[in-house]
Amino acid sequence: MARAVTTRRKTLNTLVAWTIGLLIFFPILWIFVLSFKSEGDAILPPLQVLAAPWSLDSYAVVQERSDYLGHFYNSVVLSLGSTVLGLIVAVPAAWAMAFVPGKRTKDVLMWMLSTKMLPAVGVLYPIYLLFIQFGLLDSRLGLTIVLMLINLPIIIWMLYTYFREIPGEILEAARMDGAGLREEILYVLTPMAVPGIASTLLLNVILAWNEAFWTLNLTAAKAAPLTAFIASYSSPEGLFYAKLSAASVMAIAPILIMGWFSQKQLVRGLTFGAVK
Repeated sequence: MARAVTTRRKTLNTLVAWTIGLLIFFPILWIFVLSFKSEGDAILPPLQVLAAPWSLDSYAVVQERSDYLGHFYNSVVLSLGSTVLGLIVAVPAAWAMAFVPGKRTKDVLMWMLSTKMLPAVGVLYPIYLLFIQFGLLDSRLGLTIVLMLINLPIIIWMLYTYFREIPGEILEAARMDGAGLREEILYVLTPMAVPGIASTLLLNVILAWNEAFWTLNLTAAKAAPLTAFIASYSSPEGLFYAKLSAASVMAIAPILIMGWFSQKQLVRGLTFGAVK
C-alpha cells in the first residue's frame, strides 16, 4: 500500500514538473515556429500558423538589414568583460566577508542585495549624465562597467555562500606555511571553490547577455548588443512578428546552447556545499 502511494506521488510530481516545464518552454517554442513563417501567416490563429508553409525568408531579411555579427560580438565582449571584471572585484570582497567578518558584514550583504530592488529607471538620468561627461555613451567600456555593477551584488552573495562552505582551517594552514593574501586567494581558495566560481560566472554571463534596459538606453550603434538588435524590429507602425521572432531566435540561440552544454557545471555549482 505504501509503495503504491509512493509510486502515485512520484508520477504526480513528474506530471506537474513536465507541465510546468512545457509552460515555461512554450513561448520559446512559439517564437521559433513564428520565425519560419511569413509576416502574413504569423498573425493567423495558432492552428493556421502551424499549417502555413515554413520559410527562411525572415532570417534572410534580418541578415540583410542588420549587422548580426557586430551585435553578437558586442554581446560577447560585454558579457565576458563584465563577468571577469565582476569576479576580480567580488572574489576579494567575498573572501573578506566570509573569513574576516565584521559586526556589520550581514548588514552590508543585505544592503547590497537591496540595491537590486531599486528601479533602474530611478538612477538612469544621473548615470546618463555621467556617461556624457566622461565620454562613455555608446561605448563597450561604459556598458561593461554598468553591467558589472548591477550584477555585482549577486556575484558577491553567491561567492560568499560558496566560500562559507570552505573550512577556515585550510586557509590558516596555508598562512602558517607562509602564504600571503595573494597566494591564499589565488592558489588555495580559488581552486577549492572552482564549482561555485564557475556557476557564478555562467549565471553572470546569462544575466549580462539578457540585460535590455541599460543596453537600450546607453547605446545607439557602436556598442549595441543583441538585445538592441531584437528591439530594432519593433516600429511605430507595429511589430513585425516573423522578423522579430527570427531576430529573437538568433539572439537567444547562443546563450541557450551555452546553457545546455554547461548545465551540469551550473547545477554542480549551485548545489556546491549543499551536501557534506
